[in-house]
Amino acid sequence: MAKRPPPKSSSNTHDAKVHTLFPGRAGWDPLGEERREQSYVRTVKPMSPGQALLMQAIADNSLTLALGPAGTGKTYLAISSAVAALEKGSIDRIILSRPAIEAGESLGYLPGDLNEKMAPFLRPLYDALSDRLGAKRLKAMMADGSIEIAPVGYMRGRTLNNAFIVIDEAQNCTYAQIKMLLTRLGWHSTMVLTGDPDQSDLLDGLSGLADIARRLEPVDGIAVVRLAEMDIVRHPLVASMLTVL
Repeated sequence: MAKRPPPKSSSNTHDAKVHTLFPGRAGWDPLGEERREQSYVRTVKPMSPGQALLMQAIADNSLTLALGPAGTGKTYLAISSAVAALEKGSIDRIILSRPAIEAGESLGYLPGDLNEKMAPFLRPLYDALSDRLGAKRLKAMMADGSIEIAPVGYMRGRTLNNAFIVIDEAQNCTYAQIKMLLTRLGWHSTMVLTGDPDQSDLLDGLSGLADIARRLEPVDGIAVVRLAEMDIVRHPLVASMLTVL
């Protein structure tokens, strides 16, 4: 009895219907062509012209505002630049902050102290740091104060000298909060604000990021980098979705 031909794979039919928005980015892997089995990433290279522009802006300016959609690497590149500066010895510490906005979720009932309650908000920063430093080294540097992670509300009244400051999710800060954060910048320090003005969890009109960026763009010594869908380095469908959502 003749053997039946193998059934056609349903995945081929599905794949034929999927069209990559940016064909040159198909199959992109954040760790390179081959996955590396290591505890941390030693070097970070830009994956698009926009990312290259952002990395150069951070290197050349004491204050940089990185605006763009989700998945463009704003936070990761900012933290990578901070780690590189710390390892180079050009700064003494890294300070990371983000607003405690709940994005439609209710987290206030969670048990624990302040650090435990803030953990869900700060998890993306821990992930990026762990990827660059490794979990063991990150824990040691946080213990000795070389790396500090704090909510925006705890930044008031401070002067941040010899530091690299990253303010993440700045679209969830009001105009007054961003103004307060910007005036924390001290001597021999670098500050980077990252955010997507189109994804604010605040009520309409309360986010101050877009207004602050517009006002600061003409100021010498300050860089405003606007990333676009072409700079997205997550799954190709993320860029495709953002064109219609």
